[in-house]
Amino acid sequence: MSLNLKSLFDFLKSNPSEQDCIGYFEKRRWKDKVISPFDPNSKVYKCANNRYKCKNTGKYFTVKTGSIFRNSNISLQKWFLALYLLSTDKKGISSCELAKKLNITQKSAWFVLHRLRYISNLPEFKVMLGNSVEIDETFIGGKNKNRHRDKKAPHCQGRNWKDKIPVLGIIERDGNLITQTIPNTKQETVNPIIRANVKEGSNVYTDEWYRHGDLYKNFNHQIVNHSIKQYVNGNASTNAIENAWSHLKRTIIGTYHQVSKKHLQRYLNEFTLRFNTRKHSEQERFDLVLLSSVGKSLSYKELCKISI
Repeated sequence: MSLNLKSLFDFLKSNPSEQDCIGYFEKRRWKDKVISPFDPNSKVYKCANNRYKCKNTGKYFTVKTGSIFRNSNISLQKWFLALYLLSTDKKGISSCELAKKLNITQKSAWFVLHRLRYISNLPEFKVMLGNSVEIDETFIGGKNKNRHRDKKAPHCQGRNWKDKIPVLGIIERDGNLITQTIPNTKQETVNPIIRANVKEGSNVYTDEWYRHGDLYKNFNHQIVNHSIKQYVNGNASTNAIENAWSHLKRTIIGTYHQVSKKHLQRYLNEFTLRFNTRKHSEQERFDLVLLSSVGKSLSYKELCKISI
């Protein structure tokens, strides 16, 4: 079985059945040999209703077992459409919109999207960045002029800790992006994260916020001074990471409108996935996320218990 994932029109035109989706997932997950999630060395018997039996353990399983789709009453056909829409739409899709498209409740759609965001944190992109790397932080939250007067801060420039969430961004030029929520933008908080994700000796470009730090000890650190309206200083600039922030904020403002501090990192994972797979075809991105669902699980109770 194959899916036509060149466009949404082609995806809907092919209109795969539930059995087609099960067959597609089985082919991608197991290739030509079904493997028991309970004992990889066990012989497997094929049973009715897309079930299999593990000989060594006596347990039954399906292709959903041991994946993010386990114990879900939502059909795999709807999961596939949700995954396609989330991974291909440049600004994501809201739970209200997805609920209408899948004919499910908004609560179910919200949970579906968060489980897909959960598996979007792919290990393929957890690699050390190098060569030329830009670093900057941004603050997610409302504009100062729109705040309640108790929260307004004179000359704030967006750095109000009452309702803003700081996010660190590290991007390799023409390469991958890393985004991470942080408690603050102090040097002692940010610098260890940078050293853990950037190869020593790389060219690191930042704005003047980092001018008093010690990045020069591990990297070729160069600065652009935005306070004097300097945006390019030789090879130094933060234009690439600023472009990423622009796309992120348009995604939040245009689609989600607001996000909570509790779940922001998952929205960042979703955005970072699309950014880092910008050169992938829709088919490649779909398969990449689909395979990442194996070995993952997230219950509704676990999702709601996440602490901040």
